[in-house]
Amino acid sequence: MPRYIIERDIPEIGSAEREQLREAAKKSNEVLRQLGPGIQWVESYVAGDKTFCVYLADSEELIHKHAEISGFPATKVTEIRKMIDPTTERAA
Repeated sequence: MPRYIIERDIPEIGSAEREQLREAAKKSNEVLRQLGPGIQWVESYVAGDKTFCVYLADSEELIHKHAEISGFPATKVTEIRKMIDPTTERAA
């Protein structure tokens, strides 16, 4: 399943309280259940006025459908082609 990073412009999300983030996660999970097994949320990083979310999805269209139903904007969606980390230099 392709992996995507979604940049979401959400003003002041970085100052959101834990309960607000919990409610956002609940809403996202409800929509994911609606859309079925072709889309999975892996993790999200919350910054000042943005979140950066990693999803697995059968298509970019499903990412946009999730954004439309959940109300969380998908400002920019990029398919991840490859991953590297500090251990990459040791890979054979």
